[in-house]
Amino acid sequence: MSSIASYLMNRARATPDATALIDRTLVRHGSSRPASLAAHGYSADTLSFAGLARRICALAGGLRAIRGLSPGERVVLYMENRPEMFDLLFACWTAGLCVVPVNAKLHAREVEHIVRDCGAKLVVASDSLADELARVLRDGDSGADLVATGSLAHARLYEAAPIGCAEVSPTDLAWIFYTSGTTGRPKGAMLSHRNLLFMSMAYTADIEQVRPGDTKLHAAPLSHASGLYSLPHLLGGGTQVIMDGFDPEQILEAFETCHNVTVFGAPTMVTRLLGSVTPGRDYPGLRTLYYGGGPMYVSDLMRALDCFGPRLYQLYGQGESPMTITGLPHQEHAGDGGERHRQTLASCGIPRTGVEVRVVDDAGQDVPTGEVGEVITRSDCVMSGYWNNPSATASALRGGWLWTGDVGLLDERGYLFLRDRSKDMIISGGTNIYPREIEEVLLLHPGVLECSVVGRPDVEWGETVVAFVVPRPGADLGPNDMDALCLDHIARFKRPKEYRIVDALPKNNYGKVLKTALRQTLDSENHHA
Repeated sequence: MSSIASYLMNRARATPDATALIDRTLVRHGSSRPASLAAHGYSADTLSFAGLARRICALAGGLRAIRGLSPGERVVLYMENRPEMFDLLFACWTAGLCVVPVNAKLHAREVEHIVRDCGAKLVVASDSLADELARVLRDGDSGADLVATGSLAHARLYEAAPIGCAEVSPTDLAWIFYTSGTTGRPKGAMLSHRNLLFMSMAYTADIEQVRPGDTKLHAAPLSHASGLYSLPHLLGGGTQVIMDGFDPEQILEAFETCHNVTVFGAPTMVTRLLGSVTPGRDYPGLRTLYYGGGPMYVSDLMRALDCFGPRLYQLYGQGESPMTITGLPHQEHAGDGGERHRQTLASCGIPRTGVEVRVVDDAGQDVPTGEVGEVITRSDCVMSGYWNNPSATASALRGGWLWTGDVGLLDERGYLFLRDRSKDMIISGGTNIYPREIEEVLLLHPGVLECSVVGRPDVEWGETVVAFVVPRPGADLGPNDMDALCLDHIARFKRPKEYRIVDALPKNNYGKVLKTALRQTLDSENHHA
């Protein structure tokens, strides 16, 4: 098959003058446009599909000729939301390379691990992130080259002779999506060109058909859900409006001034948006607000429906099956607010087009309707495995099915309800946080004897991180010391919001920490607050 980039080239030939990108990041910062953008096809803050295609082909040539990258090699993208992200995604695919986008909020040391793990030869980082990462990469002797956006080295990549799309196999890697696991180290879910094309086609089948002139707002990170769903929008001719952060006022303004707006929001983003709406306005430009990445309270959904009507779409997916396991369509959000309606809103919807979903016991046998088990899924969206991690792959992929680690049930209508997570993952602000990763950092402190990290329910964030810490005898252990340690090793958003010094951790007869007991303590406090 052709590269996923070839479908964008088809779009550029069909609608060359349509607007592909609108950059709203400069408006906020008042900064000048990097030479690599200004000199290569941008007019003011917009770029046409023809201009985007020219930039992509030139950049692809630079990656191959100037950087010497060969098909199949990995390129790490460590960037805030910027238009260069789209150049790089599609240029890498044009050249037959595999992209490894990482969250710009990650600590440089976390990025260094990903660079080393995937064997990347090149890292492209935002100019604001490049200096610290360069230092960490030098210290770690990763062997990867680093190019900062806006630099002379970055601009030179666009000066190479353009190349056409490389031929690829459907199973060739296109995107490695790093998602942390219970081991505390991130795992790289390997996504192929077929996976991304299937994801895009399922979007068109289930959510909406995109046409030229439709708008996709990117207020959430392009390295995750927002960026993944840029693919069906670009292939359909939609305009990508790039924002450098979640600004409710800017988003609501777009709902009134743009055409057929689609935007992703984690549940916390949706609630923030609701706090800024103007009563009585119907926001005619909004087409779809799709949400996911964590549990959404039914009460918040009812508020959102009061503001926006049934223009919401809930999706359930994982990095291992990007954005595509089940979905609750727009029309299912409509209702009278009665018990049946509220029950539907509490679900994750039905399996997406072309996707199979089962709920099974430990032996892989289907449990009866309405009973709880582990959610497993099978489709052409499911990853081929974890990069360089055969044991994790064997655990997650069994007999062609992805074992999600999520616990739920299917009702008599085939709607999926998530009940719990078999892993101890915390979801805060729509972002996955894994306790083991934080625990390992805290245990680096010489004064920490034991620790356990759990999530506490929070109305605004979904969950917040709480660390229970047992100090060593005689240790003078304070929260500031532990906070500084976390900030030196992991991303700021992962650090605990509270450190509790305790004499001992609750354990079972085998010495395993009972995290359920810690959660119950926090839940009890919340109920009595």
